[in-house]
Amino acid sequence: MGTRSADRSERPHRPGYGRPVPILTTPDGVALAVHDFGGDGPDLLLAHATGFHAHAWLPVAERLRDRFRCVSFDQRGHGDSPTPPDRDFSWWGFAEDALAVCAALGLDRPFAAGHSCGGALLLMGEERHQGSYRAIYAYEPIVYPVGLRDGPMPNPLAAGARRRREVFASRQEAYENYASKLPFSVLSAEGLHAYVDHGFDDLDDGSVRLKCRGEDEALTYENSSPAGAYDDLRRVGCPVTLACGSDTTAIGPAVLALQAERLPHVRTEVLDGLTHFGPLQAPDVVAASIAGALSAG
Repeated sequence: MGTRSADRSERPHRPGYGRPVPILTTPDGVALAVHDFGGDGPDLLLAHATGFHAHAWLPVAERLRDRFRCVSFDQRGHGDSPTPPDRDFSWWGFAEDALAVCAALGLDRPFAAGHSCGGALLLMGEERHQGSYRAIYAYEPIVYPVGLRDGPMPNPLAAGARRRREVFASRQEAYENYASKLPFSVLSAEGLHAYVDHGFDDLDDGSVRLKCRGEDEALTYENSSPAGAYDDLRRVGCPVTLACGSDTTAIGPAVLALQAERLPHVRTEVLDGLTHFGPLQAPDVVAASIAGALSAG
């Protein structure tokens, strides 16, 4: 991991929220909330998708704790991690954040699994710092086979994020709202509860508000697929498993095949009946896929 280090502190306790959340500050001054989900075995770092948070991985982690010690973090501007300085949502910054978490927690070449943006940031970190991860499992990583410029750019998902409803009367109202419409309606009850239960702040009037604010989510989308990320996949030296859902409308088998052409040590897997939200849709299936892939790695 080189000389990366980070200061550790805690987010203060808030009524109705639970225990204080450990916070670390990266060498770049980015504050990140970290979460140790426990377990026995080698370390496994879990990286979440845009707009989600570390606990979105909890249903999968609960199925992996007999094989791995599962650790995750809220990416900058997500979950309990505050908006970064200067609203910097560079995905290369996300990649460095993950490595700073590893350094701060003493994770030496951990296994890693990422979903969407989370898969991309793991691959990008390994591109720039070969040997950081023992093996990577990436579920539909957002690394498109085109060379895009760095910095914010138009993204159709960003407009939706900026329109997203942020405040609900209660977590139950939020859960019922999401369960009734796509894309969240495809999530398992367990996956949707993990997202809602941990994805909202309690407000003084009893209502709840999304922790990942719409503007931060939009900026994350607008910084996706940075220049060099796809071309430099050839620099990833560790074993990689690329997975996708058969029913996805995002990173499907054709894109996975193009990504795989660039990776030196890779296998691909298509999970039947799953969408882009596979880890929250079918945690049993994705946990088994991760366990099989990383055991082989």
